[in-house]
Amino acid sequence: MEETAIAVADTKDASEKLIKRYMLYSAGAGLVPAPFLDVAAITLVQVKMLSEMSKTYGIPFHDQRAKAIISSLIGGITASSLAYGVVGRVLRAIPGPGMLLGMLSMPIFASATTFAVGKVFIQHFESGGTFLDFNPDTVKTHFAEMFSVGKKAAITSPTEKK
Repeated sequence: MEETAIAVADTKDASEKLIKRYMLYSAGAGLVPAPFLDVAAITLVQVKMLSEMSKTYGIPFHDQRAKAIISSLIGGITASSLAYGVVGRVLRAIPGPGMLLGMLSMPIFASATTFAVGKVFIQHFESGGTFLDFNPDTVKTHFAEMFSVGKKAAITSPTEKK
């Protein structure tokens, strides 16, 4: 029984490390200057994170299902949170200070959503769930909470993220 507890702790710890790493990757994807290509790049980063996380938990990965879940989760966050990413895109089109602010907001949005996606999936996988039984509607509140935590984590240095 103790061996199983250690294996579960190791799995969760490995998944937490994946989240930290992929938050950085998604922040980089958020810097892609072309509108909508940045969102596509961020989504690909998050899908890759979930692919690796599913291997950690020994759960079959479903690429199309993962993409649909990510879209549903991100589309379900509050309008003000979603606007955070959209505003960044708009600001980048304004020369000078607008461009700088826009370049900063999208990576934060990307990191925060990656953090939230990862945390929601850790909870789901830890409870024995799979991609096939994941219901985005049941985790909306938890996702929104993790998005808020993720925004704070994205602003701190990578070594301080939890």
